Amino acid sequence: MAQSLTSFFKDKEERITEKLIDTVAKLSIPETLKESMLYSIQAGGKRLRPLLMIASCESYQGRDEHVLNVAIALEMIHTYSLIHDDLPAMDNDDVRRGKPTNHRKFDEATAILAGDALLTYSFDVIASDLHLTDQQKVYILKRLAEASGPKGMVAGQSLDMHAEDEELSLDHLERIHQLKTGQLLEFAVEIGAYIGGANDEELYALRDYGYYLGLIFQVQDDILDVIGDQELIGKPIGSDEINKKSTYPKLLGLEGAIEKKKHYLVKAKEALVKANLSTSLLESFVTHISERDA
Repeated sequence: MAQSLTSFFKDKEERITEKLIDTVAKLSIPETLKESMLYSIQAGGKRLRPLLMIASCESYQGRDEHVLNVAIALEMIHTYSLIHDDLPAMDNDDVRRGKPTNHRKFDEATAILAGDALLTYSFDVIASDLHLTDQQKVYILKRLAEASGPKGMVAGQSLDMHAEDEELSLDHLERIHQLKTGQLLEFAVEIGAYIGGANDEELYALRDYGYYLGLIFQVQDDILDVIGDQELIGKPIGSDEINKKSTYPKLLGLEGAIEKKKHYLVKAKEALVKANLSTSLLESFVTHISERDA
């Protein structure tokens, strides 16, 4: 492997954050709106989706400058979803990453508008990207709309919200998380590879990889909500139980959830073999996401 995941994170994470902040900070918009957008962008976070996109692109000999604008656009959408998830009408959270949630720092109306602004501006960022051809822009914008909208993340959020206080089957639980979490991860991996020059067969395999990576992420999230360190996670432990959400540990028990995660790990790595990337950085991402503590 040419580069370790640790050095990759160190090399790329700061660049992603600087680009995000600069892209929003230069906007000529109402100051309170800008402050609210920047507050959530600067609140921290793993930058997992843009990092995945860059790693996927570079795995096919692409360069990070070719994908960076799309990567930060994706992070804007992820950030918007967190702002809206925290609202009283949704998860009603007061803390995000150890800091007051956006609507607590500002107010509900400002938080809603900041989320709306990040969502819509993300498409502007991609449409204005000089590194992409018009054909690439159309494909990427279509896939992003599918992944983040009523066919993807928003559908998952809706199903998740209406599944509270219900006993779900494993298939139903997987479906919710494949949409709510997995769709943006699939988009990150697929589009990074697409810009990097992957062929259709490789892209198909990488969608499978992104699918299982999303499930691994969610199982670990559920496990951390039971046995995680509140200081590291940045929000109270047990919030899923308080919100009466179905989770992997609740459905399968803690040991059963860990075993299911191992199954998803095998499937994700099998997909990488099909994509000819079994020794790439993307393999290291599988372990990293599975073992993360925050």
